[in-house]
Formats: sequence, C-alpha cells, structure tokens
Amino acid sequence: MDSAVSELLDNEGQLQAWQTDRSRAPIATKIVVAGGFGVGKTTLVTAVSEITPLQTEALMTQASADTDDLSGTPEKTTTTVAMDFGRITLDDDLVLYLFGTPGQQRFWFMWDDLVRGAIGAVVLADTRRLSDCFPALDYFESCGLPYIVAVNHFDGSEKFEPADVREALTVPPHIPVLIMDARQRISVIESLLALVGHALDVTPE
Repeated sequence: MDSAVSELLDNEGQLQAWQTDRSRAPIATKIVVAGGFGVGKTTLVTAVSEITPLQTEALMTQASADTDDLSGTPEKTTTTVAMDFGRITLDDDLVLYLFGTPGQQRFWFMWDDLVRGAIGAVVLADTRRLSDCFPALDYFESCGLPYIVAVNHFDGSEKFEPADVREALTVPPHIPVLIMDARQRISVIESLLALVGHALDVTPE
C-alpha cells in the first residue's frame, strides 16, 4: 500500500494541522469525476468524501425511458441531475474538492461550468459499456485538462487489464489507466493520488 494512502487512513477522524491553526490555510484543489450514465460517479464521491456529500439525485421516471439506457444497470432508480460534491483531505494541507458530473447527454451543457478551475479529471469507465466514456475523453482532450481513466469493475462483469482498456479506448500512452472499485475508499484514494501526480507531471508550474 502506498505510504501516503496508509498515512491518510491512519489519521482518519483526526483534525489536520491547518484545521487547528487559524494562521494556516489549506491548498484547495478541484477535481472533476466524469463518465457515462450509471458508471459509478456518485458512488465514488460518496465512498471517499469526509463530509456528507451533496447529491442531486432524482428518481427516474417513464419520461426518461427513451433516453436513459438501463440495460447495463437495470437496478438503477435514480440519476444525477446537476452534480455530486464531496471533500477529502490529502496530506497535511491539501484538500480535494470533488465534483461529479451528470452523465447523460442532455446535461452536458453543465460541464463547462463544473470543470472551471479544476486541476484534472477522473474519467470512469465500465467495461460493459466502454463507448459511454468516449464523450468525456473527447471533452477533456479538447479542453486540455489532465485526466486519468479509472476502470470501475462491476460485479459479474468480465475483468480486463489496463492495457486492454487503453487499446480499446485508444488512450495515449502518457495517460494513466487504472483498475479500481468506486465503492472502496482506499481504491478511490489511490485513483485520486494518481490523478494529482499526473496533473503535476504535465503542468508542473
């Protein structure tokens, strides 16, 4: 286990130095979590947030039956209609603010506002529906925002190696591709650390 992740978990529940010293302020960093419909964005933010996450979940109705494909997620009953928001403290002074985007095409107009000021993005991918993450990949490539691809394996889905997913999505070699579980806090933390590291590598200034 990565030492930074171990230290974070060991200190869970304890106040950080910047929280008790009024003269210090944390470095606030914004990260976007994107991907297709039902890929696990809300689950990821919920699993890792140290505060009660803000969620804009709405019950799905018959009105969306023709536009929201539930074949891959038949038990899904709600959907994000604005954004998810959570917070996690990494290291002593680094605080990540997580913004989960809505996945359906009719909500894409919000993305420009949600990514403003972000240092990078986690693009979640479901191997059963890999094509659903192409819009997010194209968006971040076009706007130049650093991103990683995190493959969220669902129970019962076929397992693939990162290299196979990279080839299927034609992800450039310098972009990290990870296998993760959006339900597991440690897995999400590792993905977020990978994104922060990648963002620092490509935008060191």
